[in-house]
Amino acid sequence: MLIGFALGIVWLQRQAALPGVWVICAAACAVACACTLSVYLPRWRYACLISAAFIVGFSYAASRAEGRLQFVLPAAFENRNIELTGFVRGLPMQGEDGTRFLFEVESNEARIPKFPRIVQLSWMAVDASKRRPAASPPPPLWAGQRWTFVTRLKRPHGNANFRGRDAEAALLARNIRATGYVSMPESARRMPSDARGFTLMIDHWRARLRARVLSALDGAPHRGIEVALAVGAQDVVSDADWALLRATGTSHLVAISGLHIGFVAGLAALIGGWFWRRLRWRGMPLPLIVSAQKASAATAAAFAAFCAALAGFNVPAQRSMWMLCFVALAVLSGRRPASSLVLTWALALVLLLDPWAVTAAGFWLSFCAVAAILFAIASRGRRASVGIADEAEPDRDEDLIPDIPHDQPRARRLMRDRIADALRRSSIRSSVRLRRMARDIGRRIAASARVQYAITIGLAPLTAYWFFQIPLLGPLANAFAIPWVSLLVTPTVLVAVLLPAPLDEFAYRAAHGLLTIMCDVLAHLSGSAWTLWRLPQPDTFAMTAAAFGVIWALAPRGWPLRFAAPLTWLPLVFPPSHAPATGTFRVTALDIGQGSSIVIETARHSLLFDAGPGPESTRAGERLVVPYLFAHGLSTLDTLMVSHSDSDHSGGAPAVFESIRVRQFVASMRPHEALWRIAREEGSDSLRCIAGQQWQWDGVKFDVLWPMAGPLAAKPNATSCVLKITSAAGRSALLAADIEADVERQLLTQDGALLQADVLVVPHHGSKTSSTEPFLDAVEPRVAVFQVGYRNRFNHPNPTVFERYRLRRIELSRSDEDGAARMEMSADVSIERFRQTHARYWMGR
Repeated sequence: MLIGFALGIVWLQRQAALPGVWVICAAACAVACACTLSVYLPRWRYACLISAAFIVGFSYAASRAEGRLQFVLPAAFENRNIELTGFVRGLPMQGEDGTRFLFEVESNEARIPKFPRIVQLSWMAVDASKRRPAASPPPPLWAGQRWTFVTRLKRPHGNANFRGRDAEAALLARNIRATGYVSMPESARRMPSDARGFTLMIDHWRARLRARVLSALDGAPHRGIEVALAVGAQDVVSDADWALLRATGTSHLVAISGLHIGFVAGLAALIGGWFWRRLRWRGMPLPLIVSAQKASAATAAAFAAFCAALAGFNVPAQRSMWMLCFVALAVLSGRRPASSLVLTWALALVLLLDPWAVTAAGFWLSFCAVAAILFAIASRGRRASVGIADEAEPDRDEDLIPDIPHDQPRARRLMRDRIADALRRSSIRSSVRLRRMARDIGRRIAASARVQYAITIGLAPLTAYWFFQIPLLGPLANAFAIPWVSLLVTPTVLVAVLLPAPLDEFAYRAAHGLLTIMCDVLAHLSGSAWTLWRLPQPDTFAMTAAAFGVIWALAPRGWPLRFAAPLTWLPLVFPPSHAPATGTFRVTALDIGQGSSIVIETARHSLLFDAGPGPESTRAGERLVVPYLFAHGLSTLDTLMVSHSDSDHSGGAPAVFESIRVRQFVASMRPHEALWRIAREEGSDSLRCIAGQQWQWDGVKFDVLWPMAGPLAAKPNATSCVLKITSAAGRSALLAADIEADVERQLLTQDGALLQADVLVVPHHGSKTSSTEPFLDAVEPRVAVFQVGYRNRFNHPNPTVFERYRLRRIELSRSDEDGAARMEMSADVSIERFRQTHARYWMGR
């Protein structure tokens, strides 16, 4: 029934729209009927109750979602100045460009009913438009502080790409119903009275603790990992550390995870039991009042709750906390529940508090790891220990040397014989003890190896699905890193947390020294490229087959055909090709916000046209473009073409070079640009983009139409690469980059037939300086794609330009409304919009 309840919640999160009132009423009737049938049809009792639990879970998640979505920012108030009064929540994240924090709204100047309770704000430290420090840089912000800000807000919106992360689901799970920034920092006012509450007290304490760690480890390379272990905040972990941990499959250690909480709770239980056995109450030993076992269980549960609060109650921490609390409750009541029941109760309680937890990778990784361990242990079964206990141990020899007169020669010989016999028997006893110790160590190593095997097998499909990779050195790296972090680093960090200043600084530095050793070992292990196996994101069939394979591989001994379990992994390891047929091609315009990045695929080749913004803006190249390529199995690009040097087109290219093998780099940039040097260092052939260049891939023709040969103009937009792709059937796509009206006129003076295309990626994001009417008349597109950011500050696309396309009855797609757009160019042209084919009920709300 608990699993049925959880499945109902999972099913609701897959819906494109929330059920109506009549559906909820029908669900209530169905639950009543199922419960009635379970009474009158004993044979179908379990099926009826599980079905009722499924309906209850579905209806519960729907009601929670409907209630949360009621708080919304009206579209008319987006990007408008609104004065808000409220208090800071969570852990504000401070960076070089400003501070990002959560703000709980108490009142809004516009007096909007059902205004979002939680908004995510940025207080910028730099003025992006003037490239200089802001007039009012952000002061230190702490949880509980009450402020009044003038803000500009947007509705929750995230980039929507095929096989990408759903940022809007993450915002909904955290109850963030609007995002924005402090628009008038000089008018911000600190209110005299701060907010109070248990949650705010925990947040304030975590923030102070993070500040202590950062101060003690100022400039230390791995201080971000230590902050994550201390307070569960991962925003300070460096990119280099993340890359190392992901490559070795140890990224789960960079958090206060269930493993750490379990270890701390076990240590607390041992210490609590030791003290309890030695305490007295009015002369009576406390174990005579309450058993030491119950006291230890209560201590473990209390420390688990403490560590979960320290971690911000993330899903793995909640799972471990609820399991330990359930076990403690069972011990206190004299019961001994099955491990599977403990896990399913934790599952139900986590989803009861947060029905959106199922949209996060941590939920699946945490629960599936524990489920795999429990299943492997249950499959192993309980075997009676033989060998050590049954070995005959020599009898004790206390009286082997009796009191014999020493003045008799015969007595002396007898005494020597008895001494020799005693030494021989003592040697036998020592040998038995050593064999027992060795066998015990061997069994512990074997048990640890079985657990590591179960985790590796059980989480491999999920790792491929969420991260598009399987670290081949994961078992070896975890065999070293897990005990190192659990037995050495985490206890040292927790001791530092409990120590007062300045003593805590020595403990923090000692923990950092241990982390440095671990990272050096992991870096040595992950030196070769073969240690990381890249895989495209598996589909539903591959994941289902792999799940059956995991159960099959971890099944008990004697299960039929266990050796054949790896065969079920073939769809995961060798996925079928989804490449276009020969003579056709596919164009995918990614949703990367305000910028451009387009993937072109033929039967056996791939080209990336622009790479989106880089670290100077939204880091779209690293966050969106590279993960998309990995998710689709494109670990090698035949060509990377960067149209021009503007950062919203070229900023993500270094991230692509760092992660993806690029055979050829084509660009329209001046020789001094850093990308030319990066391309040479990565071993890519470099070529300037010039009109007249042509090549063919798999029956598909590629033509460069602009810029002309000669010196590059001062304005990068005027020398943007313009690429036309034509299929064998004559269907074509035109990628116009950021050309403007003057370049459009020059293109029209050439052969007008070259411009005609079925699909047009709109020039310069639909700005008013582009997409002239003569140009559109020459291209005659059937489909036009606007790559624009949601509510971007340039107001792209220009309303007049957009209307110009609409009046020509061109099929339009906007990345801010439709997400990524995928066009299949074969005998006909078909377009797929992500937000239509992968709709969820929270999108656009």
